[in-house]
Amino acid sequence: MNAAGTKPLPGIATPKAGFWTSRDANAATNLKPRRNGGGGRCLRIKAMEDSPVSLNQAGRVDDRGIGAKESCLEAVTVNGTGNNLSTVGNSTNIKWHDCPVDKKKRQMLLNQRGCVIWITGLSGSGKSTVACALSQILYQRGKLSYILDGDNVRHGLNRDLSFKAEDRAENIRRVGEVAKLFADAGVICIACLISPYRKDRDSCRAMLPTGDFIEVFMDVPLQVCEARDPKGLYKLARAGKIKGNICSRFAGFTGIDDPYEPPTDCEIALKCEVGDCASPQQMADTVVNFLEAKGYLQP
Repeated sequence: MNAAGTKPLPGIATPKAGFWTSRDANAATNLKPRRNGGGGRCLRIKAMEDSPVSLNQAGRVDDRGIGAKESCLEAVTVNGTGNNLSTVGNSTNIKWHDCPVDKKKRQMLLNQRGCVIWITGLSGSGKSTVACALSQILYQRGKLSYILDGDNVRHGLNRDLSFKAEDRAENIRRVGEVAKLFADAGVICIACLISPYRKDRDSCRAMLPTGDFIEVFMDVPLQVCEARDPKGLYKLARAGKIKGNICSRFAGFTGIDDPYEPPTDCEIALKCEVGDCASPQQMADTVVNFLEAKGYLQP
C-alpha cells in the first residue's frame, strides 16, 4: 500500500503519475487511451489484479494480445481529482459515495447495533412465526427491526423470479443485499427464508462484517413440518404437483424431491422434536438472549 492508501497493479512498486489503482484489490481500475493527434477512438481498458491487463515496471501496459501503448493511456478521473471509477458486475463507471452520517452514528441514534438474523429451515418449520415473535419482543424493548419474509418479498422486489434453481439463488442474493442495507442503517433485520443451500447462505454471510450475520436454524423434523403443512404444499408435493423438472430447470419441493442442506456452523439452532417443541415465544427469547449477550441491543 502506498501513502495514498491505494494498492499498485501487479509489477509496479509504486503507482506511476497519472495511473491510479483501486483501494479494493479486487475492484477494477479503468484506463482509457488519450486521443492520438486526429482524435482516434477512445477505448476503455479494465486493469484488475490477476487480469490479462497489467502495467510493468516501466509503466507500460503488458501486451498479451491487447497491443496498447504507454503513450496512449491515461487514468480515468472524476472532476480532476484522480479518483477512479469502478466496474462491479455489469455496472460500469460507478463510484462509491460516503456520507458523514455513517453506520456508527445511525446506531447511536437507534440505541442498538444493526445486524442480520437469518432464519432458515424447511417449509412449515415456523420461520415466519418465530420472526414475528422476535420482532414483537424487540418492539416492546424499544428496538427497531424489520422482517424480510420469503413469501412477502416475492410480492414485490422478487416478483419477477420463478422457482427455477437459478432464480432461487437470485432470490436469496437480493434478500441478502437488502438485509445488508438494513443492517447498515442500524436496523436489526430478520430474514426468514427456506434458503436450502449452504453456498447461498454463506454468500449472504460474506456480505456483512464478521459477527453481523446471525444464522438461526429451525431444526424441525420433516414429519413435523409435513404434519403442520400450513400452506398445503407438502400435500401437493406428495401428489406430484410440485416436482423438480430437469428439462425446465425447476427446483423440486424442498424436503421432498429437492434437498435441504442444514447449517454446519450456525450461531443458533432452535431444535424441535416430535411431541416436544418450544413455543415461538420461547424460541424468540433464545434469539433475544443471544443478541443481548453479543451487545446488539445497545450501540
